[in-house]
Amino acid sequence: MDKRIGIIGAGVAGLHLGLHLRRHNVPVTIVTDREPEAYAGSRLINTVAHHHITLERERGLGIGHWDDRDHHYFCHHHYFGGPQPLHFRGDFAAPSRAVDYRLYLPALMRDFIAAGGEIEYRQVAAEDLSRLAARFDLVVVSTGKGVLGHMFDHREELSPYDRPQRMLSVGLYTGIRDADPRGVTLSVSPGQGELIEIPTLTFDGMATALLFENIPGGDLEILARMSYDDDPKGFIQTVLDKLEAHHPTVYDRVDKARFGIRGSVDLLQGGIVPTVRQSYVALDDTTLAVALGDVHAVMDPMVGQGANMASHAAVVLGEEIVAQDVFDARFVETVDRRRNDRVLSALRWTNLMLAPPSDDLLMLIGTMSADRALADEFTDNFNYPERQWDRLASPARIRAWLAERETARAAA
Repeated sequence: MDKRIGIIGAGVAGLHLGLHLRRHNVPVTIVTDREPEAYAGSRLINTVAHHHITLERERGLGIGHWDDRDHHYFCHHHYFGGPQPLHFRGDFAAPSRAVDYRLYLPALMRDFIAAGGEIEYRQVAAEDLSRLAARFDLVVVSTGKGVLGHMFDHREELSPYDRPQRMLSVGLYTGIRDADPRGVTLSVSPGQGELIEIPTLTFDGMATALLFENIPGGDLEILARMSYDDDPKGFIQTVLDKLEAHHPTVYDRVDKARFGIRGSVDLLQGGIVPTVRQSYVALDDTTLAVALGDVHAVMDPMVGQGANMASHAAVVLGEEIVAQDVFDARFVETVDRRRNDRVLSALRWTNLMLAPPSDDLLMLIGTMSADRALADEFTDNFNYPERQWDRLASPARIRAWLAERETARAAA
């Protein structure tokens, strides 16, 4: 059976799905409003890291870019501030990598075209949906711009927040020496917010992404409100002051003479409301639109899961498109059964970390600071959020994990 698949959106979800389908000779068209050449001068899109399970998936899709070891990182450096600060490391089983999406997405668009895929450059309006339904056997929506964001109802039982839990300020900075070994720093200022520092490949080589996750009303929220363009020097000095006060292990590696934003477009500020939406809607009597990526489940970037979950869900959907011939509600049930454990575990884990920490979670963090094997397991579980959620989903599960580690240490 010939299958005609339409994908709205050329983010990581849409492109990974399109590349998977082309590897199986499925005709597929991506509709997006931005051509590859438009990315070079655009504003920073995000600062996402791809964990090694995603990098393996990319290699399976034939994406052979950026495999130089110098572009990767190998661990998480954890810092928890307070009266008795904790500072410890957890290693990955295999390295991760962060690439500026203004490099990444256009490269994959070219890969998709080279593989025989088609891209149409235009915006999709409400009146286009019936025409898309007539053209394709299945429409996949992987961008929530405009009318598309209102197509899929929120699932309230999986969306506990109605406003951002962190005010975000994220930029690409120069003048920060890498941690040793090169890794992501996860720094927590209790009651104020978090900082995720990510070594990132961008247009002119490696830079440092600083993602400030600021609790509304706290001392750090100003970083999400202050205008860099209105007062560049004042903004940079404020960042330095907040690093010194709240995230000292990063501040200690700053060369103050060289520290700054890479460029005026290399900064994003705002907030995200973690949300799960329904999986599909009917466009007409025969054609469904399926939600993918951030349209299906958008999560705060605190634990770096959004892009990795989009990639996972895209390939799951692609495998089912290849395997099945009927794209109905039962088809979507099969897709959801395969994608949801990992995707929803990532969302629930993220939401847990946005809330004030429980005594059990604090005990886990304290134990990790003295138990390297526990810290390594916690860190490598960034690849497998369903395993992490198995460990964290209730106080009883956290205590069971701690008891398991105590038994292992006693037997060593």
